[in-house]
Amino acid sequence: MKKSLLVLTTLALGISLAACGKNDNSNNASNNGASSSAPASAAISGAFSAAGSTALQPLVDQASKKFMDLNKDVTITVNGGGSGAGLSQVAEGTVQIGNSDVFAEEKLKDADADKAKELVDHQVAVVSIAAVSNKDVGVDNLTKAQLVDIFTGKVTNWKDVGGKDQKIVLVNRPASSGTRATFENFALGAKSEDLPDSITEDASGTVRKLVSETPGAIGYLALSYLDDTIQALKYEGVEATAENVASGTYPVWAYEHMYTKGEPDGALKAFLDYMLSDEIQGTDVKDLGYIPVSDMKVTRDVEGNVTNK
Repeated sequence: MKKSLLVLTTLALGISLAACGKNDNSNNASNNGASSSAPASAAISGAFSAAGSTALQPLVDQASKKFMDLNKDVTITVNGGGSGAGLSQVAEGTVQIGNSDVFAEEKLKDADADKAKELVDHQVAVVSIAAVSNKDVGVDNLTKAQLVDIFTGKVTNWKDVGGKDQKIVLVNRPASSGTRATFENFALGAKSEDLPDSITEDASGTVRKLVSETPGAIGYLALSYLDDTIQALKYEGVEATAENVASGTYPVWAYEHMYTKGEPDGALKAFLDYMLSDEIQGTDVKDLGYIPVSDMKVTRDVEGNVTNK
């Protein structure tokens, strides 16, 4: 009887140990499987605002909608207002991203120079600016000298630059506009004054509408706003195309900056990383008429100096 009890006890103990060993092996296999697979990304949540450049606005607006579709707990508000306004607002903390066509140091200087030092630059694309006219002016190309004469009021009729006998109507941007700064720096080579008879408008969509509907009108727009309602003018015989910009042949371009006050984190960082992802750079950037920074064969510094990569 004692011998039978001893055998039964030994068998039970063996079965128990085998079961424990099996469970340990199963747990180890499960842990090994988890470590070999990519961990699930943490849920992203938060709300923030971006404001500034209307030239950059179409890209940021489209990318933000896609990002919010992927991250349901994130809310992004995108507004225009011009580069100067965007830089001032992000420096003051009223928005979390300041969109700008120019370097912060170009706008925030003198008494505001310290504000520029607090901002972190995220270059997400290159924008090119083209002079545009009403389709009926009879001109498709202007030289730098002719543009200077037009925007300084020296030439007031299209016939003086090879076009129709028609009064030139200027559609300019406010002084705070980054698009204006880019056009003046790299198309005109100098700042221009606001002429009494000119129209001033910051919103790029409105500029396009005014130029298309106003006989004799001339203005300037980012390539992302060009369509068949207006005429894009060649500059010194060179068309404003992505290829000509990337090669450095067409000189009227600038980086598109998304500035933050300090290094971003959380949802803000995730969105800025998304802006630089292949999904945005390889599709949205190009589809909307911008140029990926990686495609550029030249670089430009804050002083405007261009060098080959």
